[in-house]
Amino acid sequence: MASRHFNLFFMLLVLPVLFLSQVRSTNENDYQRIKPSSSPFDSALESLQKQINYTFLDVGLLRRAMTHPSFSQENNKVLSILGFNVIETFVSLLFIGEDIDISSKVLNRRLSEISKVETSCAVDGMRLGLHEVVRVSSKTNSTAPLVVCGAFRAIFGAIAIDTGKSDDAGSVFWGIRAGEAGKALAL
Repeated sequence: MASRHFNLFFMLLVLPVLFLSQVRSTNENDYQRIKPSSSPFDSALESLQKQINYTFLDVGLLRRAMTHPSFSQENNKVLSILGFNVIETFVSLLFIGEDIDISSKVLNRRLSEISKVETSCAVDGMRLGLHEVVRVSSKTNSTAPLVVCGAFRAIFGAIAIDTGKSDDAGSVFWGIRAGEAGKALAL
């Protein structure tokens, strides 16, 4: 009688578990062979992460950062505002850290130069090729300085959210600006 119970137990519990694990293993192998192809936008986001030397934990944040308000209600507007503030705070800390006696006039002038849409922000964004990545409506010009600058700033807002640290986002910004840092400091 005990062996009958064992056989019944084996058939009802162990065999289905073995069967399901085999099906799961087969499905995982099929998935590895047939990976879904990524879209051109996904490829552009991967390339952008390499360019800025930062890999997002939540790529959805970068996706949103590269979405203009003309394209979707889920867009980069608030990330751009956060990014602007992250940049100004980080750069202020750098300048004040170098010279605690810096005048407010000089600090504001330096921040203004780094934050100018046409001469700084959009130029950095164009250098990264953001005009080719940012999603806009068909009626919006993706090369417009405000569009490129908004996407550029949104990257740093997205990084700050992704890491939970504005300093990390500021460091990425400063890494991108490395070629321009000497010019900004000389102002």
